[in-house]
Amino acid sequence: MIRSKRTGEVSSYSARVTYKGRRRNVPLRASERSRAEREVERIVDEIRRGIWVEPLPKKLRRPADFGVFSGEWLARQLIEGGRQRIGLSPAAEAEVRWALEHLNEHFERAPIDAITIADVDRYRLAKVKEGKLSANSINKTLTTLSSILEMAVEYELIERNPAKGRRRRLAAVRPARPWLDRADHIQALLDGAAQLDRVAMLRRGQRRALLATLVFAGLRLGEALALRWADVDLTAGTIHIRDAKTHAGVRSVDLLPVLRGELHAYKASLQDPADALLFATRAGRPLNPSNVRQRIFAPATQHAEVTLRQKQLAPLPAELTPHSLRRTFASLLFALGEPPPYVMSQMGHTTPALTLAIYARAMHKRDRENDKLRALANGRVITRELPARSTSSTSSAITTMRTAWGDQPR
Repeated sequence: MIRSKRTGEVSSYSARVTYKGRRRNVPLRASERSRAEREVERIVDEIRRGIWVEPLPKKLRRPADFGVFSGEWLARQLIEGGRQRIGLSPAAEAEVRWALEHLNEHFERAPIDAITIADVDRYRLAKVKEGKLSANSINKTLTTLSSILEMAVEYELIERNPAKGRRRRLAAVRPARPWLDRADHIQALLDGAAQLDRVAMLRRGQRRALLATLVFAGLRLGEALALRWADVDLTAGTIHIRDAKTHAGVRSVDLLPVLRGELHAYKASLQDPADALLFATRAGRPLNPSNVRQRIFAPATQHAEVTLRQKQLAPLPAELTPHSLRRTFASLLFALGEPPPYVMSQMGHTTPALTLAIYARAMHKRDRENDKLRALANGRVITRELPARSTSSTSSAITTMRTAWGDQPR
């Protein structure tokens, strides 16, 4: 503690700490003893974890620029961020770094205490005028900005968070979330991928196997492209996801019979080592997600549309993407009679909302279509017509599941 020479009362506090082998005197931002003790505990903890940033000498000290402060914020997030407070997953880190790139273009040299609500609104308007990001993406960068500035509030560097609140966000329309819930659509898509394999120069079978993995295992595209054969146990019938966007995404997925057959056939056509990537370039490196969308998924859907048109069947849903195949997998599991908690665990979902939305739609399908999906998942073909399920039993089942999740029927 530091006492006033004139009055003898405590005027401020400081702490002596050892940092990089040297003793340092660190002024504390505290006017009360209890707060000073908490500040010392924080500094000692950050030194132990290697994330403490030594304050500049008073004569050189000035408000930190946003670029510097956001770097300190990121360092802490890497160690203690995320829902579990144990650090960011690689996918979450990539998303945060992407947001920081956009924010630093606008705020990097701005002192952290000089950023105003007007500055935040100007940033939002500039991003809208650029036309490169959707409203949802712009809002994601604003959420990151708000998190950074919230830490500045906690450190008493600014009085309030200028990026906080709904008025700083754009009105974002929820995009339609299509998926395949017809067996003939799934079959046509896989057959379209097989046509691409037939004319491929290398790694024939990879395109169909990749789309089959997205459909029948519900993986995110990034998860599928990171898979190695060491992660796939065809004997036990499991796929292990070791790196995911969320901690719930780290999981084991049970192989459906149809996917086990697809991967057996695909593996037999390869001569790769046991630890090789399932889906790779000629040089054995990971496929580029953008190339997968443009050179595999898009052509496969085009082939599928031609096939469906020739057979006079309904076309594929509009706005279909590789991520739509995750919801397709959930729909398949419900057709097989699996309960929502199991489906959530297989997909790596953290909340039941999306799972229940797919469940409701799956339960309203005719039994004939669910039988076709079950036959497809089990590698069988079914031709027998069955009576449709009654509407009352469907409504009862959905009500039961909502109640199980603590959601009251409306």
